[in-house]
Amino acid sequence: MQEMNNAVRAVALPSGAGIASLYPGSNLADAYAVALPTAQARQMDMQSLARQLLGSQPRWAQWLMLVRDAIVSLFGIKTAKQLEAKPGKRIGIFRIYSVSDDEIILGEDDSHLDFRLSVLRDRGAGRHGSVTVSSVVHCHNWVGRAYILLIRPFHKLIVQRSLARAARAGFA
Repeated sequence: MQEMNNAVRAVALPSGAGIASLYPGSNLADAYAVALPTAQARQMDMQSLARQLLGSQPRWAQWLMLVRDAIVSLFGIKTAKQLEAKPGKRIGIFRIYSVSDDEIILGEDDSHLDFRLSVLRDRGAGRHGSVTVSSVVHCHNWVGRAYILLIRPFHKLIVQRSLARAARAGFA
């Protein structure tokens, strides 16, 4: 059974996040939080913390990404392999836009939409603190709006399950 401190919860979009100015007019904006499971997670650098969160995707989510890539390539949208191969500092498919002591902002821009992800740590919440993952999407055209309509339920599940898996593993 999952411990209460590992429970992922939907939360209000954090006003202190570096992406807060992108919330208005977005086609998708959500935020999920989980308690940091250990003192070590409270002290991790933000790039390592983000790698732990994003690397904790369930196998079914990895399979969905393969299906996504097969479909989006037909519409001229970048595949995960193309995104990972782009130059610059990245975590998986996401470009690193900024890093501070308690927040990392990741994302990607494409022909159909712009996506930003904030991983924001609060060291004061609870015993070890908490981390909130916020996502914001702005669509450029009908392809982007259709894409978001299709992936929205999967996006929410993937974020929630990734946070829960990382917390259960102690962000290790």
